Amino acid sequence: MPVFCNAIVRGKVVSLIGPNGAGKSTLMLALASRLRPHQGTIYFHGQPVDSRNSRASYRRKLAMVFQEPLLFDTTVFENVASGLKIRGRSRGEINLTVEEQLARFGISHLARRSARKLSGGEAQRTSLARAFAIRPEIIFLDEPFASLDPPTREALVEDLHAILRQTRTTAVIATHDRQEALRLSDILAVMFGGTIVQTGTPGEVMNRPRDEQVASFVGTETILSGIVTHVYDGTFAVSIAGTNLEAVGAVSVGEQVVCCIRPEQVTISTDMQTGHSSARNTFTGTIVKISPMGLFYRVYLDCGFPLVSYVTTQSLENLDLGEGKTVAASIKATAVYVIRK
Repeated sequence: MPVFCNAIVRGKVVSLIGPNGAGKSTLMLALASRLRPHQGTIYFHGQPVDSRNSRASYRRKLAMVFQEPLLFDTTVFENVASGLKIRGRSRGEINLTVEEQLARFGISHLARRSARKLSGGEAQRTSLARAFAIRPEIIFLDEPFASLDPPTREALVEDLHAILRQTRTTAVIATHDRQEALRLSDILAVMFGGTIVQTGTPGEVMNRPRDEQVASFVGTETILSGIVTHVYDGTFAVSIAGTNLEAVGAVSVGEQVVCCIRPEQVTISTDMQTGHSSARNTFTGTIVKISPMGLFYRVYLDCGFPLVSYVTTQSLENLDLGEGKTVAASIKATAVYVIRK
């Protein structure tokens, strides 16, 4: 918890990611002072949030958006204005602020529409506009896009990303969607079983996972255990199923390690002349399975050990890839991330 809380810096977006049931929502509610922590203290601007008055003051600086919009049974305008009215703002200020937020989220044309007649995406935009209208210092977003269809979610994520950068609003987002977290976040915090296991920038967490569980969750498709057999000047060789894989780093001969290889780092070629590649690692493999995944295909290889690569539709067609075909798979030594056991 302390490491994660220290990552909540003004103007930054922090994503709490993990599988469903990982305790993300509970932690979010505790951070938003909707639940009392079983242990520890929340600090805001260096002051503890540990009394009734301090919690009330803290909550006035926050806004929260849930997976379900939870709108009042009134118009879109009145929903967005509700938080401002509770805070006793003047009618003129309310009108200006609501109009600004409706325009920001692209729903000005819905101002007089009943919340009951909104689509899922329109309702969530209204919920976000209501949250931003009070100009919170921190906004908490608990799986805010999970119930939306892909096109609606894509458009809203893009708009929210721009608005967060424009307003420099500090945000904490709970999600199980890696791509969503990568699009929005400055910091990722990975959570399993109620425990935060790693925090860092998206690049650090995605490319330098702390263990096999994190590596698997953040999209490392190939995770291989092996033993270091040789150490060279800046690189070393790991024996995996009788085949040597070269990686970069400082280890000792005989050490047990785990090699993590992201699928986008594996290049497939039908040119079996391995000397034509600048990659330190080139293996002959057989395509076991090809699975479509949107604009890409996931290609499963048997190289004496399992290996996974992503290829574009164009590459799939140009290389005439198919199950049972023999190909060359290349990986740069710098693309192999090694976890020391």
